Amino acid sequence: MELTNISCLITGSTGTLGGAIAMALARGGADCVCHYHTRADRAGQLAGDIVRLGRKATVLQADLRSPEQIDGLFEKASGFGPIQVQVNSAAVFGRRKLNEITPQSIREILDMNLAAPLLVSRAFVKRTAGQNGSAARSALVRAKIINIADVGGLHPWAEYAEYCASKAGLIAMTQSLAKELAPAITVNAVAPGVVTWPESLGEEHKQKAISRIPLGRFALPEEVAEAVVFLIRNDYITGQVLQIDGGRNI
Repeated sequence: MELTNISCLITGSTGTLGGAIAMALARGGADCVCHYHTRADRAGQLAGDIVRLGRKATVLQADLRSPEQIDGLFEKASGFGPIQVQVNSAAVFGRRKLNEITPQSIREILDMNLAAPLLVSRAFVKRTAGQNGSAARSALVRAKIINIADVGGLHPWAEYAEYCASKAGLIAMTQSLAKELAPAITVNAVAPGVVTWPESLGEEHKQKAISRIPLGRFALPEEVAEAVVFLIRNDYITGQVLQIDGGRNI
């Protein structure tokens, strides 16, 4: 699928990765629906940057923990024209030891990182393929879903049980939907390694983490974004998880 003149909806567009992905899609010729939750100023700035590239952009607010607001998001987006690409980038990050985990903290992570992408994908497919998803089976590829996972979903870390479990679930969701929605809709995931280092972990831990990466540095947001562009452009890849980790998990 070529990016020129298609429309994409990016959840969590005000995040580091979400913003980079929106800009990469715009540079490739796509128009963007930029979703945000609370950072209206950042969303407006992003839309302005996209417009300056000569593309169309709009910003839409929604709390993705609410199924009603997800449906409302797509109702509003319908005024922008048909959406061909859905990028699920919105997420929350959390580090907790086992004895710090609560039922509420589990629910907060899973609602945002797993339930929301699944419900957003459902709303997207409903408007792309119609009520009956099987109707899409006779068509060639005409829509894409890209989920932003994490290498932690493939190679979990200590003290991140909730987060890693949510991303592992997102990867399983990606593969399940790839089978269900083929051939009209491809579903893939990008699993970045470290992009933004949590400063709370300190410089010593940072250098130790870098020493384990064969390429000797963390990823740039633009490098993750270009992986998303690649998966959109290739119509014969589905159900895959592309790790962008500098070789850390070889």
